[in-house]
Amino acid sequence: MARRIVVQPQSDLDIQAAAVWYEDQQSGLGARFLDELDLLFQRIKENPRQFPRLEGEVHRALLRRFPYGVYFLAESQVVTVLAVLHLHRQPDMWKSRN
Repeated sequence: MARRIVVQPQSDLDIQAAAVWYEDQQSGLGARFLDELDLLFQRIKENPRQFPRLEGEVHRALLRRFPYGVYFLAESQVVTVLAVLHLHRQPDMWKSRN
């Protein structure tokens, strides 16, 4: 079943801020972060239930090369991204966005 990803506005800001920060660290690193995130979004769309649930219906998927987690709700047609957060900062911030 083809699901679509809906990224909450605050999550989009988180993503852009992380990409800018990585790009400031090394040229091209921000683009690699976004590429990896896009791949993870594809995996989430294909099979969101492969990722563990944290609380209630909220799942978390981890990026492989960056210390970020994608927190999301999965319904039959839509995956709603609640947060994209650095795992060593405030990883429970997604709770305030649910």
